Amino acid sequence: MQLNRETALRVQQQGKAAYQSGDPGDASPYDRRGNAEQQFGYRYWMLGWSMARSEAEDAQVEPAASTGH
Repeated sequence: MQLNRETALRVQQQGKAAYQSGDPGDASPYDRRGNAEQQFGYRYWMLGWSMARSEAEDAQVEPAASTGH
């Protein structure tokens, strides 16, 4: 695996897709304690997973109630 921006974005998309398919955050196929490639993959996979979760949570926030007059 090349540790570059293109790979980071691809792995990040994998993390987003994993969240959207219902996979838990600890389902990363990368090892956070592994070699440099594994750590890189873990970091960007988790970033994508977390971003997808945040987007989903933001979409669920209900707007504030209107006082209306």
